[in-house]
Amino acid sequence: MGLNGKDMTSFMSDFVHECGGYAVIDGGFATELERHGADLNDPLWSAKCLLVSPHLVRRVHLDYLDAGANILITGSYQATIQGFEAKGLAREEAETLIRRSVELAREARDIYYDRCTKDSSDFVRDGRYWRRPILIAASVGSYGAYLSDGSEYTGDYGDAVTVETLKDLQRRRVKLLVDAGADIIAFETIPNKLDAQAYVELLGEEGIDIPAWLSFSCRDEGKVCSGESILECASIAESCKQVAAVGVNCTAPRFIHGLVSSISKVTSKPVLVYPNSGETYNAVTKKWSKTSGEVEEDFVSYVGKWREAGASIFGGCCRTTPNTIKGIIKALSGKAPGDNDNLKFQETAHKF
Repeated sequence: MGLNGKDMTSFMSDFVHECGGYAVIDGGFATELERHGADLNDPLWSAKCLLVSPHLVRRVHLDYLDAGANILITGSYQATIQGFEAKGLAREEAETLIRRSVELAREARDIYYDRCTKDSSDFVRDGRYWRRPILIAASVGSYGAYLSDGSEYTGDYGDAVTVETLKDLQRRRVKLLVDAGADIIAFETIPNKLDAQAYVELLGEEGIDIPAWLSFSCRDEGKVCSGESILECASIAESCKQVAAVGVNCTAPRFIHGLVSSISKVTSKPVLVYPNSGETYNAVTKKWSKTSGEVEEDFVSYVGKWREAGASIFGGCCRTTPNTIKGIIKALSGKAPGDNDNLKFQETAHKF
């Protein structure tokens, strides 16, 4: 159902309130697919599974719901019409797969709610299932993600790429995700101002009638991956009424506190954070490795400080797992999913 501008502005604030003061995003997607046996050594990366193993996509979504997540991010991060066509698919097939990414997440939510309704004894026994607000966030990876060359971690697209280039790449894709029934659009791993400006303009030009969030990838406590100021980038997000939250993802945990503090200075919107594990991605080998010379603590131990700095939506990105999400919930609530005295079965209707 479409929302007007006012509703979009308060959408995530209302959702966070409904969740009890904070909301939890799921964790790493591609690495969980690999753990279940998927081979992602492909330019399509995780989007490959939409084509060859959609059952694994649904399973990973369910694993995160079982862990306690309030927000499922769809498997469409690297799913573009152009990318599928480069693999030999017809445009119609490509569009079907992009819509399917949302449908699989919606199916997982329906299955989870069905378990809550039909087998409430599971709740009594181990607290595993409880009805709660759950959003489907349709992932839109940056232009760098489409290139599959790691440039979402540099923001360097070359002089030939303009705002119009970026809008043309994403325009049809975004409309497909909206039409498939997503609750919110997640523009994520944004490495520069150019992408952010393109998204803000695209939302207005296409009359997108669901809200969006903008989430930046950053190289330190004050700059996005391109070297541009996080303050300037967050201000672009703040200027758009359709943007309902702004934050940071796929960024080392040690930088998050400073980034949240900065973002909170320029936005009244909810701030979201879903860092990676602190490891470094090699775009050539397409593998993650420990960051040289630095030891990253378990980022779950930082969550309380991020909340104090102004964040209200928390999750994990690359190399995090359902256990990470359980840890985040425990850090925020003092209890983990599965603790019988923690979770109250919510009879309230799903409002989002």
